[in-house]
Amino acid sequence: MTTTTDVSAVPNFIRYIVAEDVANKKNDGRVMTRFPPEPNGYLHIGHAKSICLNFGLAAEFGGICNFRFDDTNPTKEEVEYVESIMADVHWLGFDWGDRLYYASDYFEQLYRYAVQLIEMGKAYVCSLDADAIREYRGTLTQPGKESPYRNRTVEENLDLFQRMRAGEFEDGTQVLRAKIDMASPNLNMRDPVLYRIRKTPPHHRTGGTWCIYPMYDFAHGLSDSIEGITHSICTMEYEDHRPLYDWFLDVLGVFHPQQIEFARLNMSHTVLSKRKLLKLVNEKYVRGWDDPRMPTLAGFRRRGFTPESIRTFCERIGVGKKESLVDYALLEYCLREDLNKRASRVMGVLRPLRVVIENYPEGQVEELDAINNPEDPSMGARKVPFSRALYIERDDFMEDPPKKFYRLAPGREVRLRYAYFITCVGVVRDEKTGEIIELRCTYDPATRGGGAPDGRQVKATLHWVSAEHAVDAEVRLYDHLFLAENPGDVKDDEDFRKHLNPNSLEVLTSCKLEPSLRDAAPGNPYQFERQGYFCADTVDSTRESLVFNRTTTLRDTWAKVSKSGNKK
Repeated sequence: MTTTTDVSAVPNFIRYIVAEDVANKKNDGRVMTRFPPEPNGYLHIGHAKSICLNFGLAAEFGGICNFRFDDTNPTKEEVEYVESIMADVHWLGFDWGDRLYYASDYFEQLYRYAVQLIEMGKAYVCSLDADAIREYRGTLTQPGKESPYRNRTVEENLDLFQRMRAGEFEDGTQVLRAKIDMASPNLNMRDPVLYRIRKTPPHHRTGGTWCIYPMYDFAHGLSDSIEGITHSICTMEYEDHRPLYDWFLDVLGVFHPQQIEFARLNMSHTVLSKRKLLKLVNEKYVRGWDDPRMPTLAGFRRRGFTPESIRTFCERIGVGKKESLVDYALLEYCLREDLNKRASRVMGVLRPLRVVIENYPEGQVEELDAINNPEDPSMGARKVPFSRALYIERDDFMEDPPKKFYRLAPGREVRLRYAYFITCVGVVRDEKTGEIIELRCTYDPATRGGGAPDGRQVKATLHWVSAEHAVDAEVRLYDHLFLAENPGDVKDDEDFRKHLNPNSLEVLTSCKLEPSLRDAAPGNPYQFERQGYFCADTVDSTRESLVFNRTTTLRDTWAKVSKSGNKK
């Protein structure tokens, strides 16, 4: 290979191919990729891999990436999906400029290509219904049978196809098929359907102009050709379709892009099938496509993920031919790595237990200095109010603690973050239930800032919130949507929904947050000290009714992930 590009520095095989093509001046050294989503659902994390790959390759080699909607099936496509996909690509950090296209832009040209195939004797109108076409196609071990309509004359096929376009026939009564080889070992080559009739619903862009629509296999490659795409990058399920992709381009004698396949993303504890995700939405297992438990980009964004973390994740998982299951922990690792640098530290008590400091002056309030982010001194500090009555986490107190419990207990001293040492001197119980509803404590005024002049040490530091200044909030704790590691790979007779995690969402309604969070901008990241990373919900949170989503926990599960990020 003659090349001026250092391909040894390129981390995936597709970059090797593109680098070689550029070095050898294939297509005059031009690189043009495309991201071609079908607007029949929201984008998920698997699409992010494709977005980063296609836009990234174009940027790396000084090329262009087109953004094209392959909108050839009006029965499944909606404007909502178009708008959400555009928002997701922008959020992920990519800009297509004036390179926005739709397969529907090419409907007239695609129709002319179909007519050309008919005139060449390479396509015919078939009047078999869908079941019969399926039956005639044969199996992997048995060749197919030719349609009884396969040998219609060119003139008859042209007339029937024009009448299909004019709306003379009902849905399912006629299709246009390519005339290839009914004995081909590749079922995709056994006279595939090119056009079918769809009178309703109207197309989201062309309305009722068309009542026949090209099949994906026919429209996709020819759209690539029309746009001058050099590298058509697809997932591995299209490898068996590549001979058909090539056949259309070769027979018509048009510009021929190179189709390259890579392994799609499979991620643990979720499913990445639009069909299955749509079931979860339609059957109300989740609260829509942007539910923070969903693996959609809209769901990740609402949960508090950053586009930087997702781009880093896509880079680290790499691009290969062999499918593997990527552990969700790798995505969380990339997220924590990013949020640790950018998230403001705050204090929030999720399961509050009231504490009264008996020897602290009534009515007194102190403003204590708290560091916003120790990783970034430029983020400065904030003032946190401290008063006689506080809230701490209920789990930070035990009346009869085991040996290795070092937090607050009767007679024990602990440190309050940024504040003082306190000692528990009593408990107050509910008269009816006997539940502890309040702790009585004392504080050491000499320990302000967290250190004792006499050098004594404590074994625990607790976060807290001033009761007088606390902001009430609802906090939603999210976990894996599925209990099974690979719910998308269940047996044929097993419903993937059986593996849903019944505890994927826990809602806490009596949380107490420090007052700085009253004005939290939705989506902005915060680290609740000792709790995890959170953000105000972009849909439900208001200044009057705060709702926070837990983005991820603080605990690092990276040790469970291999260096490559793949679980074999």
